[in-house]
Amino acid sequence: MKAARTQPFQAQVRHILGCLGEDPERQGLAKTPERVEAALRWLTRGYELSVMDAVGDAVFTESHNSMILVRDIELYSLCEHHILPFFGRAHVAYIPDGRIVGLSKLPRIVEVFARRLQVQERLTDQIADAVMEVLSPHGVGVLIEAVHLCMAMRGVEKQNSRTVTSAVRGIFRSDIRTREEFLRLVHAGNPR
Repeated sequence: MKAARTQPFQAQVRHILGCLGEDPERQGLAKTPERVEAALRWLTRGYELSVMDAVGDAVFTESHNSMILVRDIELYSLCEHHILPFFGRAHVAYIPDGRIVGLSKLPRIVEVFARRLQVQERLTDQIADAVMEVLSPHGVGVLIEAVHLCMAMRGVEKQNSRTVTSAVRGIFRSDIRTREEFLRLVHAGNPR
């Protein structure tokens, strides 16, 4: 994958502009191909990131055994079907089993997977699976709420719709009280 990421594609962007009926050489578009390439490389930089690099040495032995939740993690991604943005918030919780991770590492894990061409369903699962792999906790809960511009700007054109996905692992799946606590904490203070 990395070899393909080094191939320039400005010429293809220029060609697409022409196919859209534009003059790719006019002043306003002359630098658009290089800007589009730079933007797409930035927006998909997650392909060059790994969970272990994101977490580093920030896993600590700790006897804490109650839920840890990082709520309202902003995320931005690109829908793999239309390469249009979707954005929203991720809520990531886990119940440790002797190991915790630095709090900033949960948003970094979200970023690893969000900065790729994605579908929200897979993104939710990838985050949950990564936290399970890194920490081997009693359980993990991930909930993502996002607005998809592929639904808002085209197709059904529904600007106020949100997509909600969840992934639960371990005790979050097997114990209804744990799952309910997670959902209660996610929605605490959110008037929606």
